[in-house]
Amino acid sequence: MIAFLDGQLAGKTLSSALISVGGVGFEVGMSQRSLAELPQMGERVTLYTYLSVREDDLSLFGFGSLEERELFEKLISVSGVGPKVALAALSSYEPGKLVELIASQDVAAVQKIPGIGKKTASRIILELKGSLEMDGESLFGQQKAQASAALAAAQEALLSMGFTSAEASVALKDAPEDATEGALLQYALKRLGSQG
Repeated sequence: MIAFLDGQLAGKTLSSALISVGGVGFEVGMSQRSLAELPQMGERVTLYTYLSVREDDLSLFGFGSLEERELFEKLISVSGVGPKVALAALSSYEPGKLVELIASQDVAAVQKIPGIGKKTASRIILELKGSLEMDGESLFGQQKAQASAALAAAQEALLSMGFTSAEASVALKDAPEDATEGALLQYALKRLGSQG
């Protein structure tokens, strides 16, 4: 499976991004939220991916975070929910909010997602509500999602400064969990400075 793509943003459509990796262009289906968060054309981008294989179709889907990809995989495991409907769900609600709606069994809110009727909304809630919680806490808590987004953005910034991914990972290790992207960057640069 293709776990992630790390390349340049070569283009965007209404529902996908074109990523150039080593001279090969990948078309990656994405949620509206993730598409809106992409950098400028020509800039470096890293996306977590999911390869959907069907008899007549190979489709690659991209996500800004591991949480978003995991939620996508859980959604498409529900019968009657395909990749397009799962992307519509992730376009309608951020992962933390969608999990909250499923956990609170809010059929009406889940039903607002394009392509989802009352039966499908009920099925999603029935099949997923238990699997999205661990020890009574949501796997996709909003703070956790925000923290991982800040961490990913800080790592991306370090990579664009010329540091290797190994150096960036070491520099961000044990960083404060609730820090903003800017604070994480300062923390990492201090650590990298003290090593040099």
